[in-house]
Amino acid sequence: MEGRFVTHSTAETEALGCRLAEGLSGGVVALYGELGAGKTAFVRGMCRGVGYGGEVSSSTFALVHAYTGGRVELFHFDLYRIADEDELESCGFYDCCEQGLVAVEWSERLGDALPPGALTVRLAYGEQANDRVITIQKGGAAC
Repeated sequence: MEGRFVTHSTAETEALGCRLAEGLSGGVVALYGELGAGKTAFVRGMCRGVGYGGEVSSSTFALVHAYTGGRVELFHFDLYRIADEDELESCGFYDCCEQGLVAVEWSERLGDALPPGALTVRLAYGEQANDRVITIQKGGAAC
């Protein structure tokens, strides 16, 4: 699923995340966007897309949340506070990449560590307050 999409509410952003995740069984989804652009809402939708029915929250203070019970395990990372690749290794990022689907907020902190073939999701503010312009592409190109 690639392309440019415009959503007009948090529910529509979640629905797009759900549609994306329904077709995934693993890999990395690298999310980029300003604070409040909808990254966590998109991941909430991804969790629904893999069949997870529980609570989904921001990983800001926990660094990573693992969502199990769906058809694939989804690991939700927030790298805002990651300082270097050693911290990335110690938090289990690379292990999670081999175990399931990984959604990464603040992916710009990955630098060269972004796995090849990752899906890149860019979320930006649209014309209206609740509008989001979301671009999804393959290739793992850093922003």
